[in-house]
Amino acid sequence: MWTMIWYSFLTKIKNVTMLFWPLVFPLVLTTAMYLSIGQIEEADFETVRAAVVSPAEEKEEPFRLFLDSMEQDSDLLATEEMSEQDAEDALEEGSISGIFYAGAEPSLTVGGSGFPQTILQMVLESYTEGKETLEDVAQFHPEGMDAALASMESYGDTVEQISLGGRTTDSTAQFFYAMMGMACLYGCFIGYGSAMGLQANLTPLAARRCAGPVSRLGMILTEILVSFALHFINMVILLAYMKYILRLEFGGSFVEMLPVLFIGSMIGVTMGIFITSIGRMGEGVKIGIMVGVSMVMSFMAGLMNEYMKNMVDRNFPLLNRINPAALISDAMYCINVYDSPERYAQDMLLLGGLCVLLAAGTFMIIRRKRYDSI
Repeated sequence: MWTMIWYSFLTKIKNVTMLFWPLVFPLVLTTAMYLSIGQIEEADFETVRAAVVSPAEEKEEPFRLFLDSMEQDSDLLATEEMSEQDAEDALEEGSISGIFYAGAEPSLTVGGSGFPQTILQMVLESYTEGKETLEDVAQFHPEGMDAALASMESYGDTVEQISLGGRTTDSTAQFFYAMMGMACLYGCFIGYGSAMGLQANLTPLAARRCAGPVSRLGMILTEILVSFALHFINMVILLAYMKYILRLEFGGSFVEMLPVLFIGSMIGVTMGIFITSIGRMGEGVKIGIMVGVSMVMSFMAGLMNEYMKNMVDRNFPLLNRINPAALISDAMYCINVYDSPERYAQDMLLLGGLCVLLAAGTFMIIRRKRYDSI
C-alpha cells in the first residue's frame, strides 16, 4: 500500500498540468488580483496638497474656513495660503495638485487629471452643495438653520465599516475568499488525472493497472488519498501566501481556516474524479465541463462581481447552499469577519455532505465498471 502511495505521489508531481492549474494558476491569479484591487482599502489615499488664493480684503472668507475644517477633521487634504503667482509656479513645478481661488464663487485650477485632482474637485463640489443647501434653508425654512449648521459641522466625520462581531471589514476580502473557493475546485484537475489512471478504457496505463493483481478498492483508495493530500498541500501554500506574503487582512488564525481548505480540497478532487468517470466523452469535453462548472460556481460565489453572491443568496438561496465555492467563501467570512459559529457549522456540514455524495458516487461508478477485454 505504501509503495503504491509513494509512486502515485511521484507520478502526480511530475505531471505539469497537476501542478499548474491547482497551484501555480491560483497563485498567479491571486497576485494579479492583489496588485489590481487588493490594496484599494489603503490605496493612494495620501494627503493631497493644494494652494489657496484668498481675496486680500477677506481674512476669514467662508470657503477658507471650510478648508481649514476639513484639514482638522481629516488627513486627506493639506492647503497652504499663497499669492496667485506663487501658486501658479508651485502648480507648474508639481509640488501641489491644484489651486483653490476663494471668494464669493470659489473655483479650482488643476494641472492635470488623476486621483488627487478628483479629490480637490470633490472638495469644491461639497462646499458648493453645502452652501446651496444652507441658502435654501435660510430662504424657505429659516427656523431650521441651527440644525442645518450643526449637521454641516460634522461633515468631516468618517465612517468605518465593522462587522456585527466588531471586526473591521475589507471590501476586497470577498474576492480572495472566492478565490480560495475556486482554487479548491481546481483540485478537479488532480482528480481528473487520478480517474484517467483508474479506468482501463481511458489510458494504456490504466489498462495495465487494472490487469494487475492489485484490488480495485486498493487502487481507488490510493489515488483518492494521494490526490487529497497533494491538493491540501496546494491550498495550504496558497493560504500561507495570502496571509503571510501578501499580508491580506484575515482576522482568523491560520489553523482555524485549515478545516475549510481540507474539505474544500476533498470536494475539488472528488468532483474531478466524478466528472471524468461518467460517460464516454472525450478528454477535451470532460476538461471543458470541469472548467465550466468550476468557473460558474466561482462566479456565483462572487469571484468576478462583489454583488453576485448576495444577489444569488437573495433570489436563489438554494443555489449557493449546494455551491461548494460559495460555501467555502462563506465559511471564510465566518472565521475572519462574521464571528458566527452557527453559520460556520452549517457551511461545514453542507460541505461535508457534498463531499460524501461526490465520493460515494465516484466510488460506485468506478467500482462497478467491468471490461470484456483490456
